[in-house]
Amino acid sequence: MFIRVKKIGPYEYLYLVENAREGGRHVQRVIKALGRRDAVENSDLLDGLIASAARHSRRSIVLSSFYRGELPELRRRSIGPELVFGRLWQETGCGDVLRSLLADRDFGFDVERVVYLTVLHRLMVSGSDRHAAGWHQRLRIPGAEALTLKQAYKAMAWLGEEVEPGRCMTDAIEEALYRHRQPLFGELSVAFFDTTSLYFEGKGGATLGQRGFSKDYRPQLHQVVLGIVLDGQDRPIASFLWPGNTADVTTLLPVVERLRTRFGIGRACIVADRGMISAATIAGLEARGIDYILGVRERSTAEVRSTVIEDDGVAVPLTIPRQKGETDLAIKEVVLAGRRYVVCRNEEQARKDAEARASLLAGLERKLAQGDKALVGNTGYRRFLADPKGEGFTIDPAKVEADAEFDGLFVLRTNTKLTPLQVVLRYRNLLAVEQGFLAAKTLLATRPIFHRTDAAIRGHIFCTFLALVLRKELMDRLEARHLALPEWQQVVDDLIDLSEVEVEQDGRRALLRTAPGPTIDPLCRAAGVTLPPIFQELPRAEIAA
Repeated sequence: MFIRVKKIGPYEYLYLVENAREGGRHVQRVIKALGRRDAVENSDLLDGLIASAARHSRRSIVLSSFYRGELPELRRRSIGPELVFGRLWQETGCGDVLRSLLADRDFGFDVERVVYLTVLHRLMVSGSDRHAAGWHQRLRIPGAEALTLKQAYKAMAWLGEEVEPGRCMTDAIEEALYRHRQPLFGELSVAFFDTTSLYFEGKGGATLGQRGFSKDYRPQLHQVVLGIVLDGQDRPIASFLWPGNTADVTTLLPVVERLRTRFGIGRACIVADRGMISAATIAGLEARGIDYILGVRERSTAEVRSTVIEDDGVAVPLTIPRQKGETDLAIKEVVLAGRRYVVCRNEEQARKDAEARASLLAGLERKLAQGDKALVGNTGYRRFLADPKGEGFTIDPAKVEADAEFDGLFVLRTNTKLTPLQVVLRYRNLLAVEQGFLAAKTLLATRPIFHRTDAAIRGHIFCTFLALVLRKELMDRLEARHLALPEWQQVVDDLIDLSEVEVEQDGRRALLRTAPGPTIDPLCRAAGVTLPPIFQELPRAEIAA
């Protein structure tokens, strides 16, 4: 039943009509002629009709009373996080894999729900497991209502426990997830690997927490080294944890060996940053028949510094489109005694390097005017200074000129048959790993880590890996549907804000769904879910529970 507008001569008239079926066809049957449109709209006829009908509509009565502030909220719970990520948790296989590995264990509580809750907490607000224990009470997460902090600690310890020497439960989960998703993604042809460090406020477990080179600039604190492998579409495949004093050059071969033996990946090209390169690493990769693209330390590798960069081969220009502008590169290939190098200069980065050096030299000149002692603790300054000859420090023009040769420059070493342009483009995709680490440290803040055992620390950090899996899945689905990629904080805000509110009127209770934020529609379409109704009457049995 609805209002229909019909134009007769110069005027429009309103009719109350209904759809009916007559003689096998649908027709519109006039119930009442309401009158001329301008006269009806200037009267209170429609408002009175709507108000009269609303008195017989439980939904309209409750909603209007709530919006007028006449019904207090009995309970409010956020439903957005579970709505979207609950679906992704199942469709990526995370839930099924955990339940299969837990099948022969009896913890007395639902460990899969604890892990899911921790991952959801990492995606939404992050922080410690202690914070998650209270936070989840404000959300609707099926099966997680009665979970406790003590159970969370036990679940983290299970995630990180050793299942055999040198092999943990997290390894088994990653490998099972890879097999679960492989039919969709195909064989892994390229693997991007990089490492970062995460520091502890305390000791950081029995063996993991060690002092080493800190990428967080916290050398005084114990830390752990975290490595992540991505596939060619930037999807997280595997993670690795080492004690904080582990050198990057020792991590790559164990990663390759695990990909071969545990994941069954034999021919994937390994792409890694300059911190991984060493003679032993390259020899190990070649002995295993593994293709590689590795960054080279341009300044400290004698062959590269003195021969490769100085090679007079012709550089080929390459322009790479980006979301904001373009990147101009100049690329050339150099082969020395069978060792293949690709030299690339980024013109935009070269300008930035030159500007940074000019600013540093200006500061150095000011420091020189203040005396030599001001320079002692600054390594950035010292690399441009000439050795003092009794007259104090001076700027060495030769060192400045030598430094300028590296502006915007990076050098790669590879044994692949890819063209130089393909090598550079593939290496540039390694940036996705760095962005993943940025997300792990900021958007999905893995710290603070308060656990004291190695197993619980592994479990805590592994939940960030699972959170990255879900986040990447969501972004891929948005992109596949050509939907705009929103800012992550906007995603978090809108999902948390989407809530169900329990109210009571005349002894009967109902759930009301709040209005969705601007990103909810594309997020639901990407995840393949629909919003619950605005109004749901609660059965008596559910109220009593």
